[in-house]
Amino acid sequence: MDQFLAARPLERGAWLVVGFGAGIAAWLLLPGPSQWFATLALCGAVAAGALLLDAEGDLSHLRAAILGLVVMFAAGLGLVWTKSALVGEPPLPRPVVARLEGRVLSREDQGAKDAIRLVLVARLLPRAGAGQGAGPGGGTGVGAGAGTGLSNADAGSPARARPGERAGERQGGLPQAPLQVRINLPVERDAPGIAEGALVRLDARLMPPAPPMLPGSYDFARAAWFQGLAATGRALGPVTIVRPAPAGGSLGALRRALSRHVRAQLGGSPGTIAAAFASGDRGAIAQADEDAMRDAGLTHLLSISGLHVSAVIAGVYALAIGLLALFPPIALRLRLPIVAATAGALAGIGYTLLTGAQVPTVRSCVGALLVLAAMVLGRDPVSLRLVAVAAFAVLLFWPEAVWGPSFQMSFASVVAIIAFHNAAPARRFLAPRDEGWIARLARHLALLLATGVVIELVLMPIAVFHFHRAGLYGALVNVVAIPLTTFGTMPLIALALLLDLAGWGAPAWYLCGKSLDLLLWLAHVSAAQPGAVRMLPGMDRATFGLFVGGLLWLALWTGRVRLGGLAPVALGTVLVFAAKAPDVLVSGDGHQVGIVEAPGGGLLLLREGRSDFARDALLEAAGIKDRAMPVEQAPGAQCNADFCRLALVRDVEGRPRRFVVLMSRGRDLTPWQPLIEACAAADIVIADRRLPAACRPRMLKADRALLARTGGLAIALPSGRIRTVAETQGHHGWYRWPASEGAGPPRTSRPRPPPTPNPLRPPP
Repeated sequence: MDQFLAARPLERGAWLVVGFGAGIAAWLLLPGPSQWFATLALCGAVAAGALLLDAEGDLSHLRAAILGLVVMFAAGLGLVWTKSALVGEPPLPRPVVARLEGRVLSREDQGAKDAIRLVLVARLLPRAGAGQGAGPGGGTGVGAGAGTGLSNADAGSPARARPGERAGERQGGLPQAPLQVRINLPVERDAPGIAEGALVRLDARLMPPAPPMLPGSYDFARAAWFQGLAATGRALGPVTIVRPAPAGGSLGALRRALSRHVRAQLGGSPGTIAAAFASGDRGAIAQADEDAMRDAGLTHLLSISGLHVSAVIAGVYALAIGLLALFPPIALRLRLPIVAATAGALAGIGYTLLTGAQVPTVRSCVGALLVLAAMVLGRDPVSLRLVAVAAFAVLLFWPEAVWGPSFQMSFASVVAIIAFHNAAPARRFLAPRDEGWIARLARHLALLLATGVVIELVLMPIAVFHFHRAGLYGALVNVVAIPLTTFGTMPLIALALLLDLAGWGAPAWYLCGKSLDLLLWLAHVSAAQPGAVRMLPGMDRATFGLFVGGLLWLALWTGRVRLGGLAPVALGTVLVFAAKAPDVLVSGDGHQVGIVEAPGGGLLLLREGRSDFARDALLEAAGIKDRAMPVEQAPGAQCNADFCRLALVRDVEGRPRRFVVLMSRGRDLTPWQPLIEACAAADIVIADRRLPAACRPRMLKADRALLARTGGLAIALPSGRIRTVAETQGHHGWYRWPASEGAGPPRTSRPRPPPTPNPLRPPP
């Protein structure tokens, strides 16, 4: 082992960054402080053991590797733990209608949704006479218990103090200190003075940041915790501008003005895409175009990331060095690469700030600046060591990015490109040889297509883990779309904006529009092809870990030893295709239920929501694409205003078995005796309200009392396995465990999570 490490001195550094990221990921995966302390103690013990190894003998390289990995792992865990404690904002204890008065931090126009998104730092003042009750599992809004036949005690949940809160910090369950909240304002209530820095007053319906709706769904509560958001909501009335924004404008105002100018010069869908490229404003892009770009594997073009930042920096670098070379006095006295790199760096930083300085954009800018620095110093600008330094710089400031798809996809694609082009077969394929330009061009195009295929294969596990979908044609489409965007659309946008200063930009805008028409045509045609998107059931964390470990092993080592990474990747692939979709999906409030009609069939929905969010989340979790219908339309379903009853037949140990599912969907008082009899005849009962103790189904009663402890459920009937949202949350600050049944006054410490019903079994 020591000889193996000694022979690879340049390859070991990247693994230190992997250890740093692994420590960050371990903090998320481990349940709470006791496990974090135990892990740090174990790291100390391993480091102490490594120090006992012979520092100058045959194990010196192994000793250094163990020490480095352990120290970086512990540093990653400690860093994200510290940031969570410093930055995390406790969420509101329950939904509330309140009056807000505070300062606007940011404003985002969402033209496609007819809304304005504001982020405020504001104080919350309760409105007199406003109902504020909500169920502990997320609730259903004001007066959650009204009309259900439930007691008033079931309708709400008392505010519970969080760890470390002092008496008097909350009055009536409301925080007294200013909070950061995100508000959606209908566009018809917009006013010119609502901008960054303005002091505003408004009434709003606020909700705590939502935990995952289902196991494996997007965890907005976790993202909000690290963004410092305590609540999100919607304005209920007009906004009063107490003090307008300071004179002189802001970058946000400049960004919106630039977006409006681009859309005025270029109408329709091309204009909205061009505005996204120029200013980072994606709010006006039509949902149909968003969906087509996503299904075609082109979503990365819509968010300002490495492609856009690199194009801006490279364009300014080439333009600066070309123009300065025309003036001999300057070219002879200055090192043009340094001057051009400085100009490119300033352009990249300015573009990052102009487009909103989102974390993916900042991450891309940092990486591009490191490439420029390597060029100036005469180092290899495209190497895995440089990528590792960029990743470390990002994780140092945004450690939470390690478990986000943006960080994973961007760095995975860059690492895949570098590792593939550094591989011996690729170098031999591109080696200079005596041939014509047509053959040379054909070889480069073939390698470009092969690179696209490699990137798609590398990104596929990440897409399946986060989005439950895998694209099939992305490699082919990106071969055209990326050069079109980099060398066509973006230079034309820059040229058009420059010519607009003199009023001559119309021809450039025309050509830009045609290039974007071609891009959108590619997206829609590709997305419409049969099998363009393959939906898959959710991948568990262990399987995803196999993919990550195997792909890192393939990318970071050289020689035949790297082929060892194929084993975990192959095992992960087998596990993905062997995974079964859950049969029953239940949201954390019990309001949304999805039932897989049959293996390979469509999805039955208990309720049609007012938006597509719940429907899309259920379809993704089930691994189904656009095949959903109301449960009452299913063969054999029996529904009335209060309940739906459905029998499902599943193969259990080679024999068909019938499972009866009873679902509550009404809000009226239910007669006692029929309810008890229906429960006894069902295997599973699901309700968004508390059911009486006498309701005893054969297998599982998923009512509000249980769902408050477990969160959303994914139930596999043949195996009897239940996955819950709660089992993935641990004792992190963004997840609120409910108080024990029958608890009296608010607790001052979060109780241990109660056991979840897993696997299915009849009640005692």
